[in-house]
Amino acid sequence: MSKIRTEKVVKIDAPSAGQVNLKGKSVHFVGIGGCGMCGLARIVRAQDANCTGTDMTESAFTDALEESGIQVTLRQDMDTVPEKCDLLVISAAIKDDHPELIEARRRGIAVMKYAELLGRLMIGRTGVAIAGTHGKSTTTAMLAHVMIQCGLDPSFIVGANCEQIGGGSRVGRPDVLIGEACEFDRSFHNFHPTHGVILNLEEDHLDIYGSLDSIVEAFAQFAERIEPHGSLLINHDGAHRTAVTAGLDCRVETIGFAPQADWSISIDSTGVEEETDRQSGGLPVITIAHDGQEVCRFTCSMPGEHMAYNASVAAVTAHRLGAEWQDIGAALSTFAGLDRRMQFLGIHKGVTVVDDYGHHPTEIDTTLRALKGHYDPHSQGGRVICVFQPHQHSRTRFLLDQFAQSFSQADVVIVPHIYFVRDSEADRRAVSAQDLVYRLQQQGVLAVHIEKFDDIVRFLQQQCRENDLLTVMGAGPVWEIGREYVRQVNEKE
Repeated sequence: MSKIRTEKVVKIDAPSAGQVNLKGKSVHFVGIGGCGMCGLARIVRAQDANCTGTDMTESAFTDALEESGIQVTLRQDMDTVPEKCDLLVISAAIKDDHPELIEARRRGIAVMKYAELLGRLMIGRTGVAIAGTHGKSTTTAMLAHVMIQCGLDPSFIVGANCEQIGGGSRVGRPDVLIGEACEFDRSFHNFHPTHGVILNLEEDHLDIYGSLDSIVEAFAQFAERIEPHGSLLINHDGAHRTAVTAGLDCRVETIGFAPQADWSISIDSTGVEEETDRQSGGLPVITIAHDGQEVCRFTCSMPGEHMAYNASVAAVTAHRLGAEWQDIGAALSTFAGLDRRMQFLGIHKGVTVVDDYGHHPTEIDTTLRALKGHYDPHSQGGRVICVFQPHQHSRTRFLLDQFAQSFSQADVVIVPHIYFVRDSEADRRAVSAQDLVYRLQQQGVLAVHIEKFDDIVRFLQQQCRENDLLTVMGAGPVWEIGREYVRQVNEKE
């Protein structure tokens, strides 16, 4: 049986390591139903590899893979590893005691994590890695949209679904590969980018890093992996920018709202041209200037200063990849958003419903401020009602005080159970949803803990009234609440 030897493929730091060649190989993906793994499987198959995969749950992703000819087994046991298997690729969620991983090691099959393989696939290409504590999926989707609209046909993987760009991945031209670079478990240290982006840097994943200093060091190590002839675009306003960029060989440029940034962003909420105003509903104009010279203007349908920033990062990166400024501005003005990123679910019985992935204190505060400013429910007698599901007990425990302060823009906060993922039983016992509710109440927020999703939907049906803004937030399955609320309201109507 032909095999990809571990010492030749998995050891990415070997001086002789080159672009991985999977032509004719059999590659099996464990956890193929994830958005990133699904996209990676498609890109690998485009290299003339034979791809299979397993997952525990049927989804739109697994259905689409089956329709495209990639066999997916909805079961994960030792015997679901194909007889012919040269490489086993595992998602970040797969633990050491997983039966397929145990079987692969028993048979001497090479094993790579998702980030390892994606990083190796960047070698020999123009690889673009989008890193940062917040905004990676949105910025990557914006960049992909611009590149498509500008006729540059990129290959990419986005960690969220975006219908406008064909889902969460695309197999385009073979010489450009765009992907998110996640800092969890130091995954982004596997990347080999030509161009890197660091959107922002804050405390998160403290169960992995332990301290902010370690996080800063990890981002610095990511930046060091950028090719010397490449470039790094980094947030000018970040407190740790100098520590991250010290001693880099690649070109470093900054972007932000400060006039001193290499790429300076400004937002004009009143200076919309009349024609644009009628077409866009009064969206503000975002301008990017370089060395004091305006280079690009566009509108952004997603509210908030942070979205203007993400879009501007996408614009500068697209220009770096060959897109023209005029085309970039036109493309960004048509970007409609992606799933679970301030996603508008409609107005139902007078209640505006929005779904969002935010699960970090900064994301929560920034998103609620943007939504409140955009929809302005208070001016019509409405309230901001937020259903927030904490993601991970360890994150909740480490950032409990920050979480308690991040809901100042909400009038009512409903907290279900904490989404349990990756944590130990000790973490699980150390903090509860009620702890967060208590801290919120101490901050003067009307907060309540309701354990079950069905009970929360019933509570919302009773409490929501006309002109309220209902926001459902979190990285777990909390999105089900917003959609079930909408379904029941429409059913009654």
